[in-house]
Amino acid sequence: MLRAAARLARARAALPRAPLAPVQLQCRAFSEAMQEPPPEGGGVPVPTQTKLLINGELVDAVGGKTFPVIDPRTELPICEVAEATAADVDIAVAAARRAFDLGPWPKMSGRERGRILFRFADLLEAHAEELAALETLDNGKPLFFSRNADIPLSIDHFRYFAGWADKIHGKTIPVDGDLFAYTLHEPIGVVGQITPWNFPLLMAAWKVAPALACGNTVVLKVAEQTPLTALRMGELAIEAGIPPGVLNVLSGFGETAGAALSEHMDVDKVAFTGSTEVGRTVMEAAARSNLKKVSLELGGKSPVIVCEGVDVDFAVEQASYALFFNHGQCCAAGSRCYVHDSVYDEFVAKVAAKAKERRVGDPFGDVDQGPQVSLTLPLRVRVLTLAL
Repeated sequence: MLRAAARLARARAALPRAPLAPVQLQCRAFSEAMQEPPPEGGGVPVPTQTKLLINGELVDAVGGKTFPVIDPRTELPICEVAEATAADVDIAVAAARRAFDLGPWPKMSGRERGRILFRFADLLEAHAEELAALETLDNGKPLFFSRNADIPLSIDHFRYFAGWADKIHGKTIPVDGDLFAYTLHEPIGVVGQITPWNFPLLMAAWKVAPALACGNTVVLKVAEQTPLTALRMGELAIEAGIPPGVLNVLSGFGETAGAALSEHMDVDKVAFTGSTEVGRTVMEAAARSNLKKVSLELGGKSPVIVCEGVDVDFAVEQASYALFFNHGQCCAAGSRCYVHDSVYDEFVAKVAAKAKERRVGDPFGDVDQGPQVSLTLPLRVRVLTLAL
């Protein structure tokens, strides 16, 4: 008795309507519409940190290469950032290995590490407005969400794990005879981390904060579409007093820097958030190299189930939020609906009306939705809707 809401969309698509322009022209029109100048005094920041953070220093890539970071509002370059390749990954991993094997970080008490991480969180908070504006500039999400969700939650993660740094306990285990058994939790070592473009700073905080709190050293490779807030975070890490080599931040591409990090023989663990396809590649590289530990957070296709007798207005609110949160750019987005026959027509009509209410425009303005992170995504959406 349940059926996908897409079936009604197919039926409606068969109704007479004005002919559509080619997909490319539709997407170009969207891009051109977003090129209107931002509101006066929109608070658009100028990126100040575009280099790699390796061994406590801001450096250019070994080969001197850079690549443009694109403003999703205009499809024009914001700035050029250093492009890390396998050679830069080697240098960053070597710095992280020295910092772990010889440096003070894993040998510090948890209390000392926690104190530094609290200081780091305070610095992030002091620069919260700058980071929020950079996130919106880089990603296209409304400033309201960067300012009130992404950046505060990133800071909260560092504070939360800073508080756990001195509370990593083992257990004593009763055994027979003249024996004493206990468990001891120790840091893994050098952790490679690869983060996505949908929540750039927040995903970095999810990975970096617990790893550092436990005494690990980190090489973070950020998404090439949205590197600006993580690069700025790395600069603030120096100011916070995180020792050289403990946190290294690289901007670069998955096929080069990401692949080199995943298969590096001196990386003890790799953590990846992104697509299922790339997750398989990361796991294969980890197994092929040194059987390093792996953590994967991959894509999803989450259903919303609307049952008989439901409060339809409530269901519409929840389904709309689940789908459109973060522009739908979320691995847990409610990207399909199964709706009971008895409420199907009412639900579809109301959810379509709800979608039409969304205010789309410049993310530095008073809108619900800015542009997708890159022009390829509205193109993909258009192709999917034409297939209905």
